[in-house]
Amino acid sequence: MSPRRTVRTSLAAAVLLTLTTVACDTGPSLENQGTVTASPGDSKDLTIGSAGFTESDLLAQMYALLLGRAGYRTKILSVTNRELYEPALESGQIDVVPEYAATFADWLNAKANGADAGTVGSPDLDATMKALRELAAKRGLDVLNPGRAVDQNAYAVSAAYARKHRLKTLSDLGRAKLPVRLAAGDECVQRAYCAPGLKKTYGIRITGIDPKGLGTTPSKRAVQNGQDQMVVTTTTDGTLAEFGLVILADDKHLQNADYIVPVVNRSRAGAKGVRNALNRLNTVLTTKDLASMNEQVDSWRRLPEDVAENYLKSKRLIPGG
Repeated sequence: MSPRRTVRTSLAAAVLLTLTTVACDTGPSLENQGTVTASPGDSKDLTIGSAGFTESDLLAQMYALLLGRAGYRTKILSVTNRELYEPALESGQIDVVPEYAATFADWLNAKANGADAGTVGSPDLDATMKALRELAAKRGLDVLNPGRAVDQNAYAVSAAYARKHRLKTLSDLGRAKLPVRLAAGDECVQRAYCAPGLKKTYGIRITGIDPKGLGTTPSKRAVQNGQDQMVVTTTTDGTLAEFGLVILADDKHLQNADYIVPVVNRSRAGAKGVRNALNRLNTVLTTKDLASMNEQVDSWRRLPEDVAENYLKSKRLIPGG
């Protein structure tokens, strides 16, 4: 069976409003709800959600190709706001979406218990997955197994700077006692995983925050030209080599376990067919692979659907190659 080509749909504002309304009208009442125990569904027509950025697009395309190979008809719906696509996932307007374990666990916890609820995501993957699955089950969602790929915040310096000071890890940077100006987003000043965590966990001397944004081109250029010494980016950033940057290993596990996990609507896509198809990707996809695919789209200007298809063929997950 050859993989079915996937129809990609973008949502206009009116459709987004419809999704939100339907989710509110047809989704389960959640405030006082226990675990949803409905039998897993196996709809053969599935809508895969993408959050609209490169990595999410790539994952959605790979999910679609794998599900197509398993006999499902698929389309991709691009919804750039979690506040919209998560209710749509609950209601069955979207059936499958790629998510990030710790971030999604904290998001669901805040939705269930208020914005001031404590975090449940942590560097411990097992604990994070346990919390995430408990929160998701109450909303009629199943969280499939995490794979090997993880998209966490990461800290990069210039390769020349790393060589000069013999740096491979954030601990190395802390021991070096070098003054570090950090290119990051405004929130880095107070986020536990950012400046405060770098100081407390690693003893790094943060002398200032250059508010150029998370992993933006201006942030990377500032480190490349020596204006700043380190940039906050992500582990799957595929453009670091262009700027001569390298990531310092988070050897004390400051960052949370943001492993990539497929999340499905249980009543429509909770059956073994979906689970088995998507678990095939988990066995091969690595953080390095995902960074390479991001680079092909962001730097080489290739289409996400082509990059995704070529990757799956190279790993013999679909025919061809």
